Amino acid sequence: MSEARIAHVQCLSPTGLHRLSYKEWGDPRNSRVLVCVHGLTRVSDDFDDLATALSDTWRVVCPDVVGRGRSGRLLDPNHYQLPQYVADMVTLLARLDTDSVDWFGTSMGGLIGIGLASLPGNPIRKLVLNDIGPTLDPAALLRIGDYVGQDMRFASFEEGANYIQSISLPFGPHSDAQWHKLASDVLRQRPDGQWARHYDLALATPFKTTTPESTRQAEALLWHAYEAIRCPTLLVRGEHSDLLSRATAQQMAQRGPKARVVEIAGVGHAPTFVSPDQIAIAREFLLGDVA
Repeated sequence: MSEARIAHVQCLSPTGLHRLSYKEWGDPRNSRVLVCVHGLTRVSDDFDDLATALSDTWRVVCPDVVGRGRSGRLLDPNHYQLPQYVADMVTLLARLDTDSVDWFGTSMGGLIGIGLASLPGNPIRKLVLNDIGPTLDPAALLRIGDYVGQDMRFASFEEGANYIQSISLPFGPHSDAQWHKLASDVLRQRPDGQWARHYDLALATPFKTTTPESTRQAEALLWHAYEAIRCPTLLVRGEHSDLLSRATAQQMAQRGPKARVVEIAGVGHAPTFVSPDQIAIAREFLLGDVA
């Protein structure tokens, strides 16, 4: 079984340098590279099962987006936004020394993929968008902003794990061991013995300035980016997703790259791709002939 290697690269923001950490699986000489990017408050460890399964074919690289997990923090939290994230991924790809990658992005990681895949001369060969699209709901963004910025502390790991499971129920059915891992990936013990979530609470800063007008502008820019994508695209939707509506998914099947849409029953936002049947969906698409 392939074991992960943890490395990092220095990236640049308008206010200085920061560290971007990533996990890498498979043969580092393999020219076939798959980059997997997590959601807003998750981490690279989310892809351990997917990466283990696919490292027989790909060199799988899973970064911790800045502000999360093992990566550094930004001096100015106003830059916790897509342009900075896309720029960091360009730096990561330069470190990987590859001209072509496949991309798997869950939620925020999918938005980063849309931004990168829309650029002229981009290296993305195939794109998997996991339960995300260009349409953003203002109320949902405000709710997310409030949640992200809450300084939650837990007296024990078990207390924290119960909380993580309670807010992650839309992920769908998981075994006790899987829930334990999903919690342990994002909980860290503080010097005072309490447990807390792994990310910079200042991630909430950009959400605090969100307005209906800025949300409409962001949606228009994301649709423009989506329509510029030229690579084969798979859109995975959780049947009960509250962030990616079925109507938006249908639009994405008709516009831009005309994504192939797969809906996963009994799941909301977002499918975790830890089960063999979900992993098989990604493998089949990524191994299929490029149109």
